[in-house]
Amino acid sequence: MSSGSDTTAAAVRGTAPGGPVPSTAPTAAGTDRRPGRARRLASLARREAPRTALAAVAGLALALAFPPYGLWPLSLVAVAALALLTRGRRARQGAWTGFAFGLPFFLVLLKWLHVIGWDAVAGLSVAEALFVVLLGAGLALTSRLPAWPLWGACLWVAQEWARDRVPFGGFPWGRLAFANTGSPFTPLAALGGAPLVTFAVALAGGLLAAVAAGLWGLRRGGGAGGPVRTAEAFGLAAAVTLAGLAVPVPTKADDTVRIAVVQGNVQRPGMDFLGRPMQILDNHATATEKLADDVRHHRAPEPDLVIWPENSSDLDPYQYPQAYDRIDEAVKAIGVPVLVGALVDHPTKPGYVFNEGIVWDPRTGPGASYTKQHPVPFGEYVPFREQLSKIITRFQRVPRDFYPGDHTGLLKVGPARLGDVICFEVAYDEIVHDTVGAGARALVIQTNNATYGRTGQPEQQLAMSRLRAVEHGRAVVTAATSGISAVVAPDGTVTHQIPEFTQGVVSARIPLRDETTLADRVGAAPEWLLAIVGLLSCGAAVIAGRRGRTKDEKGQQ
Repeated sequence: MSSGSDTTAAAVRGTAPGGPVPSTAPTAAGTDRRPGRARRLASLARREAPRTALAAVAGLALALAFPPYGLWPLSLVAVAALALLTRGRRARQGAWTGFAFGLPFFLVLLKWLHVIGWDAVAGLSVAEALFVVLLGAGLALTSRLPAWPLWGACLWVAQEWARDRVPFGGFPWGRLAFANTGSPFTPLAALGGAPLVTFAVALAGGLLAAVAAGLWGLRRGGGAGGPVRTAEAFGLAAAVTLAGLAVPVPTKADDTVRIAVVQGNVQRPGMDFLGRPMQILDNHATATEKLADDVRHHRAPEPDLVIWPENSSDLDPYQYPQAYDRIDEAVKAIGVPVLVGALVDHPTKPGYVFNEGIVWDPRTGPGASYTKQHPVPFGEYVPFREQLSKIITRFQRVPRDFYPGDHTGLLKVGPARLGDVICFEVAYDEIVHDTVGAGARALVIQTNNATYGRTGQPEQQLAMSRLRAVEHGRAVVTAATSGISAVVAPDGTVTHQIPEFTQGVVSARIPLRDETTLADRVGAAPEWLLAIVGLLSCGAAVIAGRRGRTKDEKGQQ
């Protein structure tokens, strides 16, 4: 490097070629060095502003791909935009672009948390965007490698793999797969689950970015092979997008069962949806008794079993006789087993509570149960409660911590062997996979979305149910206190639905299936493989970059 460059670099570090000088030492002109650095930073910010703004717009576009908007093609556009904005950049620059992309994405996606507080929206959005920071850095590094759209797709899977698991068990909201539950990519879930859908969407988006880069190169007079490579990238993008349409989704029923889903509704949405004790329980019991009257008078078909949602009993039926008796009355009125959602006090740990689904028989009363395995941090339990509650008094509104269950939700409800999954657990691959692996012939999602009514959260959660139906080839029944209660066929089609904040009953005959999909058999292997390939591609990019710099240095010598 020339002596002039040495002098410039030394000035930036606050040293001179001949030795250190104070950082505030005047120059020959008698001015402070710091204004020069500030000008350079300001100039850098101005140069990066358009790229940062484009990244933010791309993040907003990705948010619109998810319910309640459901514009899934925007997921391809957003992935392509992030790939182009990080292409050829340094890792640090790619990291900033990833943050500029990720923060607005999560702010819009998770705005339903504003019911708790906008600070909760901002805090969780920043935490989740940090994973996209790493993604942006990885995309920048691997963009110089051959076949860079492939490595970028693997990095999307790696980013979701990490975000699904840490911290506190992870938060899988916002996976590319969950924006594509009604797109040509959806059938791929039957082969490799949600990770394969994410990979295909990210690969198609990366290939579209390659097409755009190729067209830009042709505009600037690119090489002779440019048109061919651009056409190949476009063809591959189309092939990846349409590949899912050739995947058969198994739906043939081995048996059927008639179910009734009761949505009792709540008196008001928001944080205080519970209202007075017994109110929500009475809503569900009354709706069930009305169903029983309709069955007796042949206005409704007789169900084989009935499903109530999460928290449909707002009091522990084992501790409060009035709750036990009210449930028992309703169950005896309908005359078939009812899967009841209830909060049950921990028998030996004061201050802890189980979030359970209980099989209630009209003759023998409560029997087998499933306890939610993955309570939501800061919503159903407070990590570091003693320390954090002193700082954030809002955590006092979570007076008791939910205690996690230790087994899957396989339950015999009447004639059906059902897999119970409670609320946010539908977002976690391993919980649903293990439940089907245990022998569930259909899936039940008991949920309570009353806190987030009319915010878009219930639609986002229903989209996850649709993907799980295709992934496991199972009918999925969503039972919600205030909506959206729905029945999803094994091909992901919503066949029955009750709107939000409406008391009602869904009556449907659903298929029971024993056959497993390829996704059931391979489990998490595709996700691990793709994530490892993505991480290895980053390592290869670092090594290639160092070799390139070494060759340049030798050439200069």
